[in-house]
Amino acid sequence: MPCYAEGVSVMKTVGETPALCTRFHRASELIGRRWTGAIIFLLLKQTCRFATLRDAIPDITDRMLSERLQELEEEGLVERTVLPESPVRVEYSLTRKGKALAEPIGAISDWAEKYIPLEAPARKPARKVAGGRKPSVR
Repeated sequence: MPCYAEGVSVMKTVGETPALCTRFHRASELIGRRWTGAIIFLLLKQTCRFATLRDAIPDITDRMLSERLQELEEEGLVERTVLPESPVRVEYSLTRKGKALAEPIGAISDWAEKYIPLEAPARKPARKVAGGRKPSVR
């Protein structure tokens, strides 16, 4: 059953409790996990080795990349191919199910291009007080 039945608009009237589509929630939790979108984005461009993915994703650790790739493989989105060379080479690519994310990832990319600035707005630094005390109010 689709999240939105045919003919049903996305917006409801105020006051009704909206229903959360279980499939949508599960999909957004999977794709929205930290680093997962970046991995899928890169694998949509090309098949990659582990080191290529690690080098392309800022601040990801080997452990986190391994965990995310394993999760994506278990979900049937990523395929791990071991090439029997010397030394052994492992490549990661998207499955048909993973490649089906091209359109949604493209839509997010288009949205980001339009609405997300390249540099995050500067944050005000937290006010520090000697000795770790809170500033007094006078």
